[in-house]
Amino acid sequence: MTAGTSIASGLEVAYEHYRGSYSRRVMYTPVIMSILLAMAGIAGFFSGRAARTILRWISALTLMDAAVGFYFHLRGIQRKPGGWRLPMTNMIMGPPVFAPLLFGTSAYLGLIASFLQREGASRDARSGRDSLLVRLLPAKESRESLSAEQDIREGRFQRQVAIVTGVSALLSGFEAFYSHYKNNFRYAAQWTPIILAPALAAAAFASVKSPRLATTALPALSVLASADAAVGFYYHGRGVLRRSGASKHLLYNIMYGPPIFAPLLFGAAGMLGLLASLLRRKHA
Repeated sequence: MTAGTSIASGLEVAYEHYRGSYSRRVMYTPVIMSILLAMAGIAGFFSGRAARTILRWISALTLMDAAVGFYFHLRGIQRKPGGWRLPMTNMIMGPPVFAPLLFGTSAYLGLIASFLQREGASRDARSGRDSLLVRLLPAKESRESLSAEQDIREGRFQRQVAIVTGVSALLSGFEAFYSHYKNNFRYAAQWTPIILAPALAAAAFASVKSPRLATTALPALSVLASADAAVGFYYHGRGVLRRSGASKHLLYNIMYGPPIFAPLLFGAAGMLGLLASLLRRKHA
């Protein structure tokens, strides 16, 4: 899952920054990090040691890169005529402000995956392996860190993933809104992610308090969001092929047509919601 989302988000970032002519060297970093994260995810699938080391550190670096990208996108909006005095105009016409945070979703999945217990691994086999950093902390913080690691390792972090699902749904919904706004909502289907995103976010946030909603409304809306993402991917792909030159100028049309992988980032929120519905709660 980490490798798949990293590839999709990396491709999305690659051609968005291509449109910006890679005017700053920092624009290359998410492309590089997405490749490294995908490779680390694949390595982590085959090797527990790679998952606990390479995947963990690459995921942490990618999260930091996403934060840096968010800062640069905010600054890009600030530097447009009117700056934040014209927030909606400059957010719609400027750099996609929340795109770097959505890129961080794959890094979050990688970080979580690096702490999870592997299939067939015994609890004793895992004991003491992730305590290097916590040895440097005071006793109280060390115990809390070890407890948090154990909760994640055993899949008892439903509330945390539900919160991330809600945030991801809101961010991707806003990205879909101003992307479709540029196209004047030409098709009725363009409203579906705008409607589903806040509904999924509401179910995710409500699931933090309600275990019942976490196993009913949240998975139902997550499936709908994932299905809607697949439909959106189809429409974006069709939009690319309907441009002048169609498949003869496929690369050009992908670069300057509808963002073909953007719906899959909305689908990532749906996958997170499904994951949350399957996890246990901390005090279960």
